[in-house]
Amino acid sequence: MQILAICGAANKSRNTATMLQCAFDGAMSVSGASGDFVYLYDLAFHGCSGCHSCKLLDQRSFARCAMRDDLSPVLEKAIDADVLLIGSPIYYSDVTGETRSFLERYLFPGMTYNKDRIPTYPKRSKVGWVFTMNAPGEFYTEYFEKLCALTDRIIGESAYVMAYQTQQFEDYTKYAATMFDVDMVKKRHAEQFPKDCEEAFAMGKRLADSAAAK
Repeated sequence: MQILAICGAANKSRNTATMLQCAFDGAMSVSGASGDFVYLYDLAFHGCSGCHSCKLLDQRSFARCAMRDDLSPVLEKAIDADVLLIGSPIYYSDVTGETRSFLERYLFPGMTYNKDRIPTYPKRSKVGWVFTMNAPGEFYTEYFEKLCALTDRIIGESAYVMAYQTQQFEDYTKYAATMFDVDMVKKRHAEQFPKDCEEAFAMGKRLADSAAAK
């Protein structure tokens, strides 16, 4: 059983990477699991170029991204994965640009323009999303649910966990960030974030257990 974690955060030691690692550890705890953990910021790649090669009939590029760069082997791993875990902080009401570029090139070849809209990838995978943000939790739940609905349709059963009102800085006095209740944020980081990580671990394990039972 193949597990793939895709981290769309720039910082490898902060909230998103930490929480995604927990989801990955949960999935990897299931017997028979092997996997890879990929940091998108380590790769040189671009988003979809709109070439539509993935829609060409009778071509080797059908249902595959024709661009060739550092993301190409990652896309193949994502298509082959039994469990795909995607983590991103929320920047300006959306996932990071690197995450968005990955999604464009992963999801667009996975669906045709045919009327039946049947997914093109050879198997269904489990998808687990990890989101972190400094906003209150209810701000983006509709957006998260839409992303899950999208991957549920094109890729397979999807779920998400989130950490909100997260701690971004050790010393807030060094930054233009007076809008935050620093005591509350630090208290949440100490008390709630470990629980968020436990929830991420449980999600990863649940998805891997479900994939293994197929």
